[in-house]
Amino acid sequence: MLLHKFSGTLAVLAITGGLLSQPLKAENILSEEIRATALELKETALDAGLAYELDESLSTEVGARRVGTPGDKKGVEWAVAKMKALGFDKVWTEEVTHVLWERGEIEAEVTGPYPHTMTAIALGGSVGSPKKGIEAEVVEFENFAALEAAAPGSLDGKIAYVSYRMERKVDGSGYGPAVIARGKGALVAEQKGAVAFIMRSVGTDNNRLAHTGSMNTDDGIPGIAAAALSNPDADILSNLIRRGKPVTFKLKQSSRRHDKKVVKTANVIGEVTGRESPEDYVILGSHLDSWDVGTGAVDDGIGVTITMAAGKHILDLPQRPKRSVRVVLFGAEEVGLVGVEQYLEAHKDELDHHVIGAEWDFGVGRIYDMKPGVGPEALNVIREMAELFAPMGVSLNPANDAKGQSDLSLLGDAGMPAVNFSPDGSLYFDYHHTDNDTFDKVDPEAMKFNTAIYTMFTWIAAESGVDFRK
Repeated sequence: MLLHKFSGTLAVLAITGGLLSQPLKAENILSEEIRATALELKETALDAGLAYELDESLSTEVGARRVGTPGDKKGVEWAVAKMKALGFDKVWTEEVTHVLWERGEIEAEVTGPYPHTMTAIALGGSVGSPKKGIEAEVVEFENFAALEAAAPGSLDGKIAYVSYRMERKVDGSGYGPAVIARGKGALVAEQKGAVAFIMRSVGTDNNRLAHTGSMNTDDGIPGIAAAALSNPDADILSNLIRRGKPVTFKLKQSSRRHDKKVVKTANVIGEVTGRESPEDYVILGSHLDSWDVGTGAVDDGIGVTITMAAGKHILDLPQRPKRSVRVVLFGAEEVGLVGVEQYLEAHKDELDHHVIGAEWDFGVGRIYDMKPGVGPEALNVIREMAELFAPMGVSLNPANDAKGQSDLSLLGDAGMPAVNFSPDGSLYFDYHHTDNDTFDKVDPEAMKFNTAIYTMFTWIAAESGVDFRK
C-alpha cells in the first residue's frame, strides 16, 4: 500500500502538472470557502469511521441480500431505517421487479479415471440438471473464444469446460477477459451440443471456494446446468485432462428458474436537499443487493456505506449545499443492472438535472486515480479538485471519458457527467461472489480515506454550481 501511494503521488505530479499547465481562468473557480469546507470534510471523514461502522451493521444485522430472498427485503428495510436515523432530508423507495431464481443444491465430481470431489457453485440464472445428475466426458477450452470456435455438434453429449484463469490487476482489468465465459459460456456450449457447462471461477484466489455470478439466459433456449469450480479444483481437472485419457465428470444441481414469477425489491434513495437548486442532483451510487454467499460486506457493502456516510457528513454541515445530493442504493444489480434500468425509466424526464455522479462497486484498498467524464470547460474545476486530492496520493487521469461505474454507467450513457474513482483492487477478486465476502475483509483505514474522497467530491460538485456538461 505504501509503495502504491508513493507511486500515485509521483503520477499526480507528472499528470496533473501537464493538465494544469493548460490555460485556466484568471481566477480559481472554487472559492476559498468551498476549498476550506472540503478540507474540513476530509478531516471529519478521516476521524469518524462512519462507513466502517455502517458496513459492520449491514453485514451483521442483514448479511446476504440476493434478489427475491428474505435478506434482500431486510436489506431494503435496513437502508431506509439507517438513512432516516442519519437524518437525510428525504428517504424513499422505488419498486424494482425481477424474476425468481433458486440456487438449490450442487454436487460435482470427477468420476474417472481418477475420482475427485469438486467444490463448485451454480451460476446465477442457471437451470438445474436432471434429478440423477449428468455424467459425461469433459472437453476443455482454454478460453471463451476457443469454445466459440468449436464446430457445431462437436460437443454432443459432452460437458464443456473453460479453464481460463483470471489475472490479478490493481485496476481489475483482468475481470473482462474472464467474465465473458461466465456470461455467455453456457449458451454457446448448448448451441454446440453440450449437456452441461463448467468453468474455472472468475477469481484471483487459490482458496477452495467457488465464485458465483450472473450468466446470460435466452427465453428461446432451454438451458443447461452451468457451474463454476474453485481455482484449486479447476487445476485438478485440467491436470487430469492433460494426461491424455478421457475424463468423466458428474454434475448434479437443483437450480431453478421461474421466469414468470415476479419478485419485488427496491431502489432506496436518500436526499440531502439543496438550498438554492434542489431540483439539481449530484448522484452517489452503489448497489444494495448481493449474492447469497458471504455477507455482502465488500460487494457492495463498501459502496453502500461510503455513499451513505458521505451524505451524512454533508448533512452535518451548518447549511445544505446549493444542489441536492441524491444517494441511490440500487436494487437487483447483480442480476443485470435491473434496478438502474428501472430508475432510468422512472426519472427519464429529469436526467438533465443529474449534474454529475460517482459510484463505488469495486476494490477494498485506497483510491489512487480519478478519471473524469465532463465537458471541456468543466475540466477546470476537475483540475482544482485534483489539487485537493493530490496530497492524498490520488492522480488525475489524463483521459476524460468516464461514464460512471456499474449502475451509473447507464446514466453516463444517457448523458450524465461522471467521475470514476479507482481504488486498489488487487485483492477484490479474491473475495468477489464467494463465501469469503465478509466484514473482516474490509479495511477500516481505507474506508475512512475513501469516504473522505467521496465526501469532498460530492460537496464540491454540489456547492460549486459548475455545469459539468459544458
